[in-house]
Amino acid sequence: MTHFLDIHRTDPADLRRILDCGRAMKDGRAGRPRGAPDDAQPLAGAMVALIFEKPSTRTRVSFDVGARQMGGQTMVLSGADMQLGHGETIADTARVLSRYVDLIMIRTFEEATLLEMADYAEVPVINGLTNRSHPCQIMADVMTYEEHRGPIKGRKAVWSGDGNNVFASFAHAAKQLDFDLVFTGPEPLDPDPAVRDWITIERDPLKAVEGADLVVTDTWVSMHDPQSAKERRHNQLRGYQVNARLMERAKPDALFMHCLPAHREDEVTSEIMDGPHSVIWDEAENRLHAQKAIMRHCLGV
Repeated sequence: MTHFLDIHRTDPADLRRILDCGRAMKDGRAGRPRGAPDDAQPLAGAMVALIFEKPSTRTRVSFDVGARQMGGQTMVLSGADMQLGHGETIADTARVLSRYVDLIMIRTFEEATLLEMADYAEVPVINGLTNRSHPCQIMADVMTYEEHRGPIKGRKAVWSGDGNNVFASFAHAAKQLDFDLVFTGPEPLDPDPAVRDWITIERDPLKAVEGADLVVTDTWVSMHDPQSAKERRHNQLRGYQVNARLMERAKPDALFMHCLPAHREDEVTSEIMDGPHSVIWDEAENRLHAQKAIMRHCLGV
């Protein structure tokens, strides 16, 4: 069974094949209408279940469109529809879904839910996001970097802000794809200790971005955070905003990324989001192409 659960659980050679496949499929769609099917239909006849315990825009649309472009069909299920783990166990849900569909993508809260789904499913499972990681996003980010600047191996990426689940997957990618990753942020928001061996921590953001090829940030607050937490995080992270002063310390051709949605003038200024360093719209589009390649990898097509 070929699941896609986390970048550090996936062989580097497989990661490279996924990235190359995503780029080739994107190139193959040049000039096509958005809704046109791909020439090749590797998912023809396949049914993909898309499960969302957490709200989503990019993940939902990109997986849905990607499966359809490749000839597959999708079934979108919300946490309210399924009540995962409430009543019927996650294991039993996985067993049942495996009798109906060919592939499961799940966007959930607890990593344990993802892992239990994968343990008991008889079809491949893809991690669409958990509280601990977001591997599909980082595959799109690496694809975007390489699209603009060539191989990411040996390059320097800097994450400014909160050491969250998206950062964890960036650290997994740094390990597997051999690039340098620097975290700069306040100590209370440090990354998961499990990824510390694969990163460098530098508290001074101006020092951290010196010589950077890529600067990345993410929203400071989650939609589920209470107001008190939002205020605290703003106070903690104000000094780590990505702005012109910070980007000037990076390489002149450094790229800027943000997985979106962004809170303009909080974690990043509009000047940077809309400026020449930014590739955030290519990054958003590449969720589609990277995830199409991930689905093909999992199904062996």
